[in-house]
Amino acid sequence: MNVAILGAQWGDEGKGKIVDLLTPHFSLVARYQGGHNAGHTVYVHRAKFILRLIPAGILHPGITCVIGNGVVIDPQALFAEVDELARNGVDIDDRIVISDKAHLILPYHRDLDLLSEARRGERKIGTTSRGIGPAYEDKIARRGIRVCDLADPAGLEQNVRDNVTARNRLVQDSTMDWKPVLDQMLKHAERMKPWIRDVSVLLTDAMRDGKSILFEGAQGTLLDIDHGTYPYVTSSNASIGGVCTGLGVPPKAIGRVLGVVKAYTTRVGEGPFPTELSGAMGARLRESGSEYGAVTGRPRRCGWYDAVAVRYAARLNGLDGLALTKLDVLDGLETIRICTGYRAGSRTIANFPADTGQLAQCEPIYESISGWDAPTKGLRRFDQLPAAARKYIARLEEVSGVPAAIVSTGSERDDVLRIADFGLRIAD
Repeated sequence: MNVAILGAQWGDEGKGKIVDLLTPHFSLVARYQGGHNAGHTVYVHRAKFILRLIPAGILHPGITCVIGNGVVIDPQALFAEVDELARNGVDIDDRIVISDKAHLILPYHRDLDLLSEARRGERKIGTTSRGIGPAYEDKIARRGIRVCDLADPAGLEQNVRDNVTARNRLVQDSTMDWKPVLDQMLKHAERMKPWIRDVSVLLTDAMRDGKSILFEGAQGTLLDIDHGTYPYVTSSNASIGGVCTGLGVPPKAIGRVLGVVKAYTTRVGEGPFPTELSGAMGARLRESGSEYGAVTGRPRRCGWYDAVAVRYAARLNGLDGLALTKLDVLDGLETIRICTGYRAGSRTIANFPADTGQLAQCEPIYESISGWDAPTKGLRRFDQLPAAARKYIARLEEVSGVPAAIVSTGSERDDVLRIADFGLRIAD
């Protein structure tokens, strides 16, 4: 069975750990969208790995890791990640496959990203300024440069020259020379060549041969370009539809969908956040949960669990189960709150609104639940959890409308308890 793992909040939910945990049950792990603005953190025997482009399954020997056409690739960032893994003893060269249809991030995309944010002023999006958005803009405008274009030096030269010339007109006082950009891309082509394949054919053949695939998403549902808190979103489809468009597989290829959520809620960057905590409790969650961006180091905004948002993600993605992470961060709290609905003036809002202006006016409707004193960190059996923690998990299942399949109780690979087999026969 093929399984999709995606974020059911605003990203940073801990997808990397869950992908790493489940990888041994699959033959391939395939990333379907985003760029190196994503940061999937995995701890193995106290060693910390941050994966930005390469699927988190790379830490398991023998697993083929696929970067789909829905991903935008900065070759320099890719090579830096490959080299970093190699220095840490992870052999990857014969296990990476890159779609020939994936679009490339070039140096001018980073410049355009910075310019776009600067022009927005107070209405900035809060991007990572790594060129992700402009690369997707070029893709939609049909002037992007794809991985397969690296095999045609003459055509590549024309495209690079045209794009750099257009970029120089946009960026004031800019005199970027297209020739060094072209030379750089031709050098990148040599190193990338062994990894380039038609990913759709690769995955189709793998499924025909009975191999199972783990589909890995980046960011989260509420950052989806179509279904997130627009315009404070990423530039790709982080929700379930991105699997098909970003890898070239049909919907029936997706057997089950696992949504990853924190035991509370965070987001990075700008945009409305109904359950955000600005005082001491927000700071407590941030410090206890080490809520700082894996890629940028930016502090994350923290708040209580938002069941309205998770119900929305569950409906949109057809979630079969939840992977609940960072339960241990709530250890020691006397009272924990859960947002079960929104209120705007005299109106009660049951569904997640599309209008971010309306969402910004929403006040959370909370219910309180008792916390627990005994630590959950590192526990690996459900019956070891304090009764109050088990009650909290059960209530999150009820208000979210999705059963919990996995609960993470710490940062290490094995700090996890499985409370449902999710069809994979992995239950304790």
